[in-house]
Formats: sequence, C-alpha cells, structure tokens
Amino acid sequence: MKWLGLIALVVGAAQAAVPGFDISHYQSTVNYQGAYNSGARFVIIKATEGTTYKDPKFSTHYTGATNAGLIRGGYHFARPASSTGAVQAQYFVSNGGGWSADGITLPGMLDLEGDCAGLSQSGMVSWVTSFVNKYKSLTGRYPMIYTTNSWWNTCTGNSQAFSANCPLVIARYNSVVGTIPGGWPYYTIWQFNDAYAYGGDSDTFNGSITQLKKLATG
Repeated sequence: MKWLGLIALVVGAAQAAVPGFDISHYQSTVNYQGAYNSGARFVIIKATEGTTYKDPKFSTHYTGATNAGLIRGGYHFARPASSTGAVQAQYFVSNGGGWSADGITLPGMLDLEGDCAGLSQSGMVSWVTSFVNKYKSLTGRYPMIYTTNSWWNTCTGNSQAFSANCPLVIARYNSVVGTIPGGWPYYTIWQFNDAYAYGGDSDTFNGSITQLKKLATG
C-alpha cells in the first residue's frame, strides 16, 4: 500500500497530529531533547542547496536529532536556474538526503520557494519531475515537496503531476492551513510558523505517530 493510502486511513481521525520542526545552519544550537520532551517527534534538517552548498550544521543537527529519539530527514533547497533537477537530486542524496527503511528516516524533502528562477510553468514542472524521478531512482522513495499555495500556482500553474506520489509539506503561517494546491487531497506536514520554541520553524504532521513511522518506513 502506498503512503497516500496509509495516511488516508487517519485523515478522518479525531484531529490526529504529531508536532515537529525544521532547522538549518541558521539555528546554531537546537535543544533536541527539549523538543522531544515537549512532544515533538520529527525534524527536517537542511542538507544541501543547488549543487555547491552543503549546510555546515547538517551532521551536528542530524546526530543530535537521532540521539534525542526524533524521526529525522534532510531537505534540499532548490536552485532551478543553476542545473537540472536530476543533478541536484544526485547532489542531495550524496550529501545527507538519502533514505533507508529504518523507521526513523523521512524521505528527503524538495524545498521550492522564492521566485520561479526564470522558468516557464511547464519548464518548472519539468525541472521538478527531473528531481523527483532521479530521487526515486536513487532511493526507492518519492521525495516530499515543500511549497506554498502561491508559489505552486505561480511557478507550476497549479500542476497536479505530483499529488499521487509526493507527500506535500505546505507552508502557511496562520491558524488554518488554507487552500491545498496541486490536486493534493490533503497536506502531510504543515509548517505553520517560524518561531519554534526549541529552534527553527514549527511543523505538524497530519496523522498519528503510527502513520508518521509508516512514512519513515516506506
């Protein structure tokens, strides 16, 4: 059963949700154990950007998160103007963004934000497709996609090409998640503010801890 089917089983549950957060080198110190003790169970950590940047805090954050008992994974900040999606997926996987079916590693996340990098909507869809397909071929998993409703509509024309396979991480700093773009029936993770008490941005997983572990298992 695909992850979409697994998560669908709990979408209608009584507001099942699991707290989490995301971090990068901008958070030089993170209280991983404090986050876990407060209820957080996952963290997404910046690994790479484009084809030349490796986050200098990735290993420290990854180790700290692991030691605290958090389910963790890496993310890649896309630079579509600099190279193909496939090249960036390879760079990401080679520098922390891989995946293994150990129950504690989230599939990698493709971070899509900012401007449209000079690409047409069809060109951006092709770029994302290139990244997604290469990541899948390298790891056996489809990556998560992080975006906003506005970016997705502007830069991809609200493409529905990824809703069947790639879990959606939606960013909206509000008390409600708002419109879900791209044909996704629901979000998997919602980043709802940029001021997490223990470091980084606040996230919530749309399901139970059992479903979160399934996402990390494949």
